[in-house]
Amino acid sequence: MAGFARAAGLPVDVATFEAWEPAGRTFDAVIAAQSWHWVDPATGTAKAARVLRPGGRLALFGHVFEPPAEVAEPFAAAYRRAVPDSPFRNQLHRRPLDSYQAMYALFADRIRETHRFGEPEQWRFDWERAYPRDQWLALLPTTGGLTRLPPDATAAILEAVGTAIDRLGGRFTMHYTTLATTAVRTGPHSVAG
Repeated sequence: MAGFARAAGLPVDVATFEAWEPAGRTFDAVIAAQSWHWVDPATGTAKAARVLRPGGRLALFGHVFEPPAEVAEPFAAAYRRAVPDSPFRNQLHRRPLDSYQAMYALFADRIRETHRFGEPEQWRFDWERAYPRDQWLALLPTTGGLTRLPPDATAAILEAVGTAIDRLGGRFTMHYTTLATTAVRTGPHSVAG
């Protein structure tokens, strides 16, 4: 992503949010898409407050997806075969929406604890998208538990999922829920903290 942004002429800093040095810069927005769960909750919200101008917005969002059982169950079975010692092996067929909603509520709590933001707002958007077989199989290796699997394990999982999608006529509809927690920075700008 950094290379893509640089190629478009955008300046890029590469670091974890916790280690990143703003070099005196302040911003109108701090946005984390599908990523705030990787940021230390106490450090992250405090740093966001430090780098946001008063009236600036912290916006955290992510997507939770639920494939139909006809796709989810073959995926879970293939994943268990490929990675039998995974801590997620028994959770793959369940929709994690409840755990994600709890996580976004925790984000809101951490924002409140800084005393540097107005009351956090939490939003939920439900939506659907149809995927042809090849499009989903191209996207699937970029998600969660597949990003670090060996190529043979990934190939076995993709084969099982592809077969399942073929049985559905070569396409399926994915149900998504987008969750967001946002808050506006209050008070004077502060570099301390």
